[in-house]
Amino acid sequence: MDNAIISGAFSEGWYHRLNFRRNNTPNSKKNEINPWLKEQWCIPEVNPEYVFRIEDVLDLYNEPYDPKKPTLCLDECPYQLVEEVRLPLPPEPHQPKGYDCEYKHNGVVNLFGFFEPIAGWRHIEVTQRRTKADFPKQLKDLVDVYYPQADVIPLLVDNLNIHTPSVSYEVFSPQEGRRIIQKLEFHYTPKHAFWLNQVEIELSVVSRQCLERRIPNVEILSSETATWESQRNQQKPSVYWGFKTKDARKKIQRLYPST
Repeated sequence: MDNAIISGAFSEGWYHRLNFRRNNTPNSKKNEINPWLKEQWCIPEVNPEYVFRIEDVLDLYNEPYDPKKPTLCLDECPYQLVEEVRLPLPPEPHQPKGYDCEYKHNGVVNLFGFFEPIAGWRHIEVTQRRTKADFPKQLKDLVDVYYPQADVIPLLVDNLNIHTPSVSYEVFSPQEGRRIIQKLEFHYTPKHAFWLNQVEIELSVVSRQCLERRIPNVEILSSETATWESQRNQQKPSVYWGFKTKDARKKIQRLYPST
């Protein structure tokens, strides 16, 4: 029976005889509630704290550029190392490169992502872990290696438990920890609104352009991300963030507490 016949058969009533509810009772109504169907959403707790965090981020993004006070975004994401167990087939005319469905997991590593939106600078740092010991080391590099000329660095992060100034005191001496923290100005995205952090854009780009393939070890991963980073920093793509606090008060007024 070809597709046209099958389609015609269903249109002539077969569909109605085969259309059962989940409990196998016939004649399911189109608009009834299906409790077994679910969709995942980020449902924020809308309160004054949430609104404050939104406006704090928006005001930060709309500050004029100052090389002595560069706004940086920081976040991290895991990456699964995957190794081939059989050599891929080389590409041929009109045929793509062939991969075997079998592969080997080599563990999960972490990618720290830095992004300065206005200047169009980004950096990806590959680490074996993402712990309270790793985060302060990234802060130290930010202050001493990437932006030693800055007087203060506004730093936007999400609400992960390691994203606090105090973790520097768990790794460095009080004097060193204080020196690092004094050059950083922490800002936090609202809970369930991590997408306001513009480094999420860069992490998405590096994933699509560089990481959607099998990479077996940290050495190759670090080399590949460094090459991607160098090329992208030469192009200096930036982000124009036109959404301001006054726009938020108008367009998402429903999120604001009623007075």
